[in-house]
Amino acid sequence: MNIKLLFCTAIITPLSFLIFACDGGSDDSDTVKSRYINRQEKDNTISYNDIKNTRGVYITSMCYTKTQDSITAEIFNPCYSCHTNGKVPNFYSDTALQMEYNFPLEVRTNPFTNLFKDRGIAVAAISNAVILEYVRQSNYFDGEGAITLDKALPESWKGYRPDSYFNFDNEGFDHNKNNDYTGWRAFRYTPFLGTFWPTNGSTDDVLIRLDRPFREDPSGDFNLLVYKLNLAIVEAIVKDASIQLPEAIDENLYGVDLNGDGVLTSTSRILPSVKSYVGRAKGKLNRQEIHLAKGLFPENTEFLHSVRYLDWNDTSDSVQMSARMKELRYAKKYTWSTYSELERVALAEQWEMQSLDSNEAQLSVFRGDYEAGLKNEIGWVYQGFIEDKKGDLRPQTHEESIACMGCHSHLGATTDSVFAFPRKLEGIAKSKTDYGWNHWSQKGLAGIKEPRVKYKNIDEQYEYSFYLKNNHSGNEFRNNQEVIDKFFDQNGNIKPSMLQKLHNDISVLLLPSRSRALQLNKAYKVTVGEQSYIYGRDANIKPISAVFETIKPEQKTGIRKPLVR
Repeated sequence: MNIKLLFCTAIITPLSFLIFACDGGSDDSDTVKSRYINRQEKDNTISYNDIKNTRGVYITSMCYTKTQDSITAEIFNPCYSCHTNGKVPNFYSDTALQMEYNFPLEVRTNPFTNLFKDRGIAVAAISNAVILEYVRQSNYFDGEGAITLDKALPESWKGYRPDSYFNFDNEGFDHNKNNDYTGWRAFRYTPFLGTFWPTNGSTDDVLIRLDRPFREDPSGDFNLLVYKLNLAIVEAIVKDASIQLPEAIDENLYGVDLNGDGVLTSTSRILPSVKSYVGRAKGKLNRQEIHLAKGLFPENTEFLHSVRYLDWNDTSDSVQMSARMKELRYAKKYTWSTYSELERVALAEQWEMQSLDSNEAQLSVFRGDYEAGLKNEIGWVYQGFIEDKKGDLRPQTHEESIACMGCHSHLGATTDSVFAFPRKLEGIAKSKTDYGWNHWSQKGLAGIKEPRVKYKNIDEQYEYSFYLKNNHSGNEFRNNQEVIDKFFDQNGNIKPSMLQKLHNDISVLLLPSRSRALQLNKAYKVTVGEQSYIYGRDANIKPISAVFETIKPEQKTGIRKPLVR
């Protein structure tokens, strides 16, 4: 802390950190920030720097799941959804984790003790009316529509300062109070398997924002069409897929061969072979100030991810996103790595794992802090905000932030550390269910067809149906009884009629009943009151029996043949 005392007397108390300057000026910026953090620590009984549980909380609670039934010996495999062979330039291959609990010594004892708590009494004490009123109150905006965190965070805050107004036009672009573009654009996607399905406790959304040169014409002026094209180019190269445009584009206007046919003509498709961005980003690419490669986002790409409660819409008789946020998560690609650099990082980790016995696996360490965020080894920084004891959003602590890193660092299932954008819907007609560029509040999950995926040595499968068949539940813990009752008969056999409904509408599986939604809201609200996130954020009411309390050295899962995409 840098406190300057210029020819005057200063009185500093441990509680207030008050500084009285001789000219009556304002407090030092570092002091203001310290006061803010100290207040959060005191009010919520947390520590922003100390590790109270373990640095290993990047290993998720789901990874402690028992994959074998203790009575029937039946094997379940939810592990394949994350642990698989990465698609180049993701050089991580972690399929072995489907077959063995390869945990560092420090986390062989399950650190997520919230999984074993019985919250039945605390949940019963919260009425339906109270929880609905709570989730319908925004903790992101104040009564005048200003972003609460933007006002609350100290001016010298070094990390991300929330700047999305969640005010989307019919193309998903966010606008501020003056109706100016913020750069954020919402997109709809098929939710990743398991935990993040709303039936397991949360609704969520994801926004993307490319750096300013991608939004500007060569002269540096904002150009919406340039931005749309660059977003489509990024989608094509990240997905390694042909992306259809809503209308034909004259390539001569931008000097870029978008469809890869070798000539500048009119086209309505962007192929992944595209070699350049458009607008000011094209010039920066030519000067090698930014980069383009398949499977990778360009520098300074940002994502914003809000995690929310389950509100209930009486008109549609279904779940909808709540106004209240549980968390606001932020990611930014801060540097570029080449394919060879990414491969070296992955191979170095795999070599370390292979050169050590299973019982000697080491904890991963992530550089950074709670304010600026934590960095992974492939160029991304992650930072977040979470509910405080009163329900307002506060910065996550260092330890709470570690929980984000495992899923966004070393998994075969991600694309350049990211889950959602590669799963973006590709429809271009705004009236259709599969239109991709808008927000869940504008168009929900209902009517989206079930995605199909290809697994090695297996015919193409309906993705969610395949998960149900391999896991026999709608989540890793296999405690989603509502999904079990809906999709399986008394003998544990899957119902073909329900799968047929699921093929045509994923909301049949993903959306919970009103009763379940409110119960899950209440269970999570108890965790908020405890501020016990470092011990698990899962919305369980009863203790979960399908997870291990301790893991033995070299313990096997029972899965003999991994499923690989």
